Amino acid sequence: MTAHTHTGIIGGITRNVFILGLVSLFTDLSSQMVFPLIPLFLTSVLGCGALVVGVVEGAAETCASFLKVVSGYWSDKIRKRKPFILFGYSMSSIIKPLFALANAWSFVLFLRVIERIGKGLRTAPRDALVAESCDESVRGRAYGFHRAADGIGSMLGALLALLLLPAIGYRNIFLFALIPGMISVFVIFFVREKKAQKRAAQKEVSVRLGLKQLPANLKLYIVACSIFALGHFGYPFFLLRAKNIGLADNTAILAYLLFYVVYSISAVPSGILSDRIGRRPVLIGGYLAFGITSAGLIFSSSLCSMLFLFMAYGISYAMIDGTQRAFVVDLAPQHLKGTALGVFHTATGMVALPGGYIAGSLWDKISPEATFVYGLSLTAASVVFFFFVKRA
Repeated sequence: MTAHTHTGIIGGITRNVFILGLVSLFTDLSSQMVFPLIPLFLTSVLGCGALVVGVVEGAAETCASFLKVVSGYWSDKIRKRKPFILFGYSMSSIIKPLFALANAWSFVLFLRVIERIGKGLRTAPRDALVAESCDESVRGRAYGFHRAADGIGSMLGALLALLLLPAIGYRNIFLFALIPGMISVFVIFFVREKKAQKRAAQKEVSVRLGLKQLPANLKLYIVACSIFALGHFGYPFFLLRAKNIGLADNTAILAYLLFYVVYSISAVPSGILSDRIGRRPVLIGGYLAFGITSAGLIFSSSLCSMLFLFMAYGISYAMIDGTQRAFVVDLAPQHLKGTALGVFHTATGMVALPGGYIAGSLWDKISPEATFVYGLSLTAASVVFFFFVKRA
């Protein structure tokens, strides 16, 4: 590990990292005008239950996850990241306005899956390019910056959704989401892949051989993250809980907006902390914070408690989101960083469908509290598992 030579909050944030942050900002501005409304749209407009919400969100992430290892490996093989980033973001931007045409949950599911395929193509190559565009001593900070930019875009998108929903309704908001989406695609053209960043991976590596070359410790780490992801029910069930205790749709979106404000503020400090004290303590802290939040949701019954829990979720997610990616890069061989990130995103994404199905089934068939007990239990299991993962 090289010495810390950068000071200040944005020390070591290079041109590419900054541009990729802008891309994520505009993309998530577009996305969060749509995605927090989907659970509410499904339940309020299309009359669906929590099981449908869980299946739609889970299936979208799981289908996308199959592409993440392929795109990560392929970007390692051809030593280029930008084409995958451009195509993936373009696909997502084109699909979002089509939600305005949905009159059945099956069509919402179809669009969600296609949009997430775009995410599947871009995620691992983009995360690899972030790692290659900064010094390793500030890797956590770079990922924190990128996730903060992502969070700011999400915050602005949720704010627009909150303001526009009473005035123009769900379907017109979905149409409006095309504009920031296309801006994000335009910004990608300013990303530069230098020759020095086109990895020194002279050896021909097949997908199978690439997977075999991943260290056992990295595979163990990915298993621990996947156990957590299986129980990580995510924001759709926070929103359903807000509705469940009697909050209006607008109030639920306001709480969701608060989550992203806290997440955006916390992402960079979390990344810097992981650079200084190590990834593992920060990740374990983030997992424990999510477990405490899950426990709180079991007993929540008021607006004040929900606002506090959305804030706590923002802190835990900020500690986990960028740090998980940075730790993958820390543990991966130099010539297989895209492949390693792809395997990580694929593994954690593949459990999203069974996780969403289980969370939704528990909600509909037993109680909302059962969903949060499930999340708490798997979080505890992942924390125990994490103690067997060695430092980089």
